[in-house]
Amino acid sequence: MKKFRAIFKNKEIVDRIFFTIVILFIWRIGAAITVPGVTVQGASLSEHDAFGLMNMLGGGALQSFSIMALGVSPYITSSIIIQLLSSDVLPALTELSRQGQAGRRKLDMATRYLTLLLGAVQAYGIVITMENSNYITLSSSGFLTYAYIIIIMLAGTFLTMWLGDQISIKGVGNGISMIIFAGIVSSLPTQFTRAFSVWLGSKLNVGLPVQEVLTGVFQFLLYIVVFVAIIIFITFIENSQRRIPVQSAGKGGRTAKYAQASFLPIKVNSSGVIPVIFASSLMMAPSIIVSFIQGADQSAEWLNIFNMSAMTKMPWFGNQTWSMPWGLLIYVFLIIAFSFLYANLQINPEKLAENFQKNGSYIPGIRPGNETERYVRKVVNRVTVIGALALAAIAAFPIILTLTGLVPDQSLALGGTGMIIVVGVALEINNQIDGLLAGKSFEEIQRAGGRG
Repeated sequence: MKKFRAIFKNKEIVDRIFFTIVILFIWRIGAAITVPGVTVQGASLSEHDAFGLMNMLGGGALQSFSIMALGVSPYITSSIIIQLLSSDVLPALTELSRQGQAGRRKLDMATRYLTLLLGAVQAYGIVITMENSNYITLSSSGFLTYAYIIIIMLAGTFLTMWLGDQISIKGVGNGISMIIFAGIVSSLPTQFTRAFSVWLGSKLNVGLPVQEVLTGVFQFLLYIVVFVAIIIFITFIENSQRRIPVQSAGKGGRTAKYAQASFLPIKVNSSGVIPVIFASSLMMAPSIIVSFIQGADQSAEWLNIFNMSAMTKMPWFGNQTWSMPWGLLIYVFLIIAFSFLYANLQINPEKLAENFQKNGSYIPGIRPGNETERYVRKVVNRVTVIGALALAAIAAFPIILTLTGLVPDQSLALGGTGMIIVVGVALEINNQIDGLLAGKSFEEIQRAGGRG
């Protein structure tokens, strides 16, 4: 309560919160406007395939095929690609990444151009796939119709990016993250209402025996407990870190004290939710590629291999068949692989060792140079094992619940990418507000000192 009072006494924070709410309200209005010339026939999208992830990142905009249907998915994918290419893959981009603020502006422009290209390809693939699956119908067909829809969807993506930039500058939190956060949180009341209806509401209406009603109450309460437990687990993983002690030369008698206060923090999940998003984008790529092939069968059996929430039938002895969740297995493998890749990009051991030598810093018991690089890389990889497995487990948990039938409706499955994003953004907002409050307190102390 003390923190809440401090927040509402701070005019800057209140203004930022109000501005963020206004921008999110504008975005939600756009997300409710269906693309002109398109009629939505389907009831809902699957929660746990690639389109389901896009729908979640867009706050349900894809399900209603709104002008914001693409959301920020093309921008996120483009950002990841540019960041990967800037890590000693393309020399030109690598050089820009080392040019400070000017280089970052050019990289940001490159990201936006790539967003335009990927967004156009993605939009066309989505339109064709949804049209072939009878999820949507178009008022007319032909090149101009598709071009018209793609341009509107791209305009919605860039408007979303602009709104996100405004939040980053004048609001609370990272703008893109806040838009995704708002979209996910807005679906939670519907999810809990649905859970209450499935396990308890229907039983109360038909007047079943008390024992069955109590069973429904237990199931609903268990659902809430598991939901809270998942949030606690994700928060624990997000805040967990391995601290490597660091000392600096020339500290004299203060070396021991300095070593206690100075450390290199390596987060257990240093890559955040990026591996999940990138893995999902790759899982969606085959169906988009197929959509470009004229006359291709969108329901081809081999495409089922890349469906995360489906079981793929395989031949067995005696003309029997058995099923394997190949889509889920590929999805988990990609998440783990990208976790290691992105962690080593975020914490570049080679550059870290070079910076330590330049600054006169070192890890106690470890020689500077190559030995420091090997040690940091080993620690990063060991820590990432835990983070990657935890990330894969959280992302796969709702899919497993659906495949095993432990939940009667896939919309009730808990965990997944959405919860990782919600917890991560909530922690980021909390840290930013703490920083703003700390800055305000420091200013008050300075003014009090000046008066004294």
